[in-house]
Amino acid sequence: MIQIVRPTVKLGGAFGLTDHNGRKVSDRTFLGSYLLIFFGFTHCRVVCPENLGKLSRALALLGPLAEGVQPLYVSVDPERDSPEVMRAFLESRFPRFLGLTGERGQVDAMKSAYKVYAEREAADADGGYDVPHTAMTFIMDRDGRYLTHFSDVVSAQDIAGRMTQILAGGEAPRA
Repeated sequence: MIQIVRPTVKLGGAFGLTDHNGRKVSDRTFLGSYLLIFFGFTHCRVVCPENLGKLSRALALLGPLAEGVQPLYVSVDPERDSPEVMRAFLESRFPRFLGLTGERGQVDAMKSAYKVYAEREAADADGGYDVPHTAMTFIMDRDGRYLTHFSDVVSAQDIAGRMTQILAGGEAPRA
């Protein structure tokens, strides 16, 4: 019998950032919880609010199972996304999420670990700018290991269904 071995995807790893309450956190802070991680920025007008809303709906569909999941919103724009800005943005609209930010080098290291693209565009006449970025949601297991990811076109219902399988112990093979 021939056994097919799938290569594992190396995503994630150690990080050190600051949460939206001003506390220093690391990957070790979240051991024991499944992580749902989305990268974005608070000045995003469409992609981030839509995805955070969809992910919030998916978490609501999980019911009590969601208690084992820590959703994280990692800023790709730490120059504007201070802990205070992230807290105001998340607590008013997406209270399930914990915002993470930090120094540019810390954020870039986490982006690299998750293979996330984010590039600041040139500022407009008013000094505002966009940061086009990867719009993937990453799911990590209780030990911080990559399980799977969802693109931004996957529905809240599909995410909730897949998360239910994972949380009920039917974790899929690592992609």
